[in-house]
Amino acid sequence: MLSILVLHGPNLNLLGQREPGIYGKATLDDINQLLTQEAASLGAEVVARQSNHEGVLVDAIHSALDHHHGLLINAGAYTHTSVAIRDAISAVKIPTVEVHLSNIYTREPFRHHSYIAPVAIGQISGFGADSYCLGLKALVNYLRSP
Repeated sequence: MLSILVLHGPNLNLLGQREPGIYGKATLDDINQLLTQEAASLGAEVVARQSNHEGVLVDAIHSALDHHHGLLINAGAYTHTSVAIRDAISAVKIPTVEVHLSNIYTREPFRHHSYIAPVAIGQISGFGADSYCLGLKALVNYLRSP
């Protein structure tokens, strides 16, 4: 069975109450339950972690090596600032899909750049909680393709 590590970055623990007009009303628990159900329907499993700390996210990426087949990540604000997270993904060489609840390209200009996108197999943004499910489906399909 495929195992996918799901990483949620800073402030995503506040989903459902933080700027619901941008990020929606779904809580992080709602999203994790949705991902668990979607993974089961795909014959995969997910392990979800959230941290507001860059080093914790880097450590989680490192520890994914030999434990998980893929990485689904919403690095939050670290998407636009963290060379460390980008380098960790590049170093472990685990297929990665970057997701965002909002469309980062229709927001403030500083959000238009992603350090993660160049080392990910793909990026999905702008579909709210569905971004996660779409990303998971794409990642599982990628991992199962010959």
